[in-house]
Amino acid sequence: MTDPESYFDNLYSDDPDPWAYRRRWYEKRKRDLTLACLPRQRYSRGFEPGCSNGELSVELAKRCDQLLCTDLNAQAVDLARKRVAGLPGVEVLQRTLPEGWPPGEFDLIVLSELGYYLSPQAWQDVAQRAGKNLTAGGSLLACHWLHPIEGCQMDGPGVHRLLAQALELEPLIHHQEKDFILELWGRPPVGFDLSEVVE
Repeated sequence: MTDPESYFDNLYSDDPDPWAYRRRWYEKRKRDLTLACLPRQRYSRGFEPGCSNGELSVELAKRCDQLLCTDLNAQAVDLARKRVAGLPGVEVLQRTLPEGWPPGEFDLIVLSELGYYLSPQAWQDVAQRAGKNLTAGGSLLACHWLHPIEGCQMDGPGVHRLLAQALELEPLIHHQEKDFILELWGRPPVGFDLSEVVE
């Protein structure tokens, strides 16, 4: 995609909910599956880049002591801020990826409907940063549409293949349907011996 900023500016100027996150059963069900796949009830510090209008952010905030949400689009950031207003520990910032990847460690990273809007090299950079910034015992979840998107260099399967190659994490969940793929990777806690449970 040659100019993602203009693309998203046009989307949000026409509709504050361009993917119908609030209206479509498909989106609500996918959101519920995303949340159900998170293995821990609580996380200390979560990161959700590409948060859009904050529909998933609201639910992630209920599971995180602190949650950082980012999006490259100013209108999406404004919508997400309004959506999470009043929820403790949530911050929404305008940032681009991979340049705007935040410092510090996270025990939850959610990469949802994001990867195909970046170049393969930029997405590999994101994957490497995510792997480095995930704490011991942390979870990284990715969920993407499987069908080609006009103007994008990658589709969902390509996004997840690159993630799997770049992440030095343990694959924990693979869920695939006709329209989307959802995968979860994790880093074992310090002192955890995987061979003790996998024989």
